[in-house]
Amino acid sequence: MWVFPLAAAVVAFVFAAALGRQFARRQRIHLAMWCGALVMYGVASLAVAAGAAVGWSRTLFEVYWILGAVLNVPLLAAGEIHLLRRGQILDVAVWVVLAFVFAYTVAVTRGAAVDAASLAERLPSGKEVFGDGSAAHRLPQLISIPSYVILVAGAVWSAWRMRGRPELRSRFVGTLLVAAGATITAAAGSAFAAVGNLPAFSLSLLAGVAVMFLGFRRASESRPADRSELPAH
Repeated sequence: MWVFPLAAAVVAFVFAAALGRQFARRQRIHLAMWCGALVMYGVASLAVAAGAAVGWSRTLFEVYWILGAVLNVPLLAAGEIHLLRRGQILDVAVWVVLAFVFAYTVAVTRGAAVDAASLAERLPSGKEVFGDGSAAHRLPQLISIPSYVILVAGAVWSAWRMRGRPELRSRFVGTLLVAAGATITAAAGSAFAAVGNLPAFSLSLLAGVAVMFLGFRRASESRPADRSELPAH
């Protein structure tokens, strides 16, 4: 099963490189945020691949948990907010919230007690590793789920605004695919991870990022007159 998260990492890094190239050309902060989130996704997927191939350690699980289960989603949501609404006060507020979320996640995860025996599982769950109801175990509920709602709500709202406009057809479809890919990872991936189903979780990692990348590529097919906008929206 290590092959599928490894493939997910490759797709995530290719996706991140595409976003990075766009950021270099256009200097839009949401592109940099999304690039960072995809790098996190890739590193977390590599941690899953290593855990599946050679066994889990505390360090591998923490990398997967911090970057994959928690932090990449708020970074994607922050990019969505920057894209949809601009303003100095909002920008500062987003950065302050991100700084707090990042610091809190790392501090809580690094300081948490870990059940070493649970790391012998093929895919340890946060509930088993950190303890049911512990602060570290609750991080995805407190951070990832609200961030996912912001991300998908923003994408759906963007798609709604583009409905019925033939010149934005590719961007409309691409935006919905990005939302669908995020849902595959957030919903299906989280559910399979919670029950320790490594094969299904590994496939969801690959499927989710692949659908998001497909959406990005489809949205990039916008007509020349529309190229001033973000390809994904």
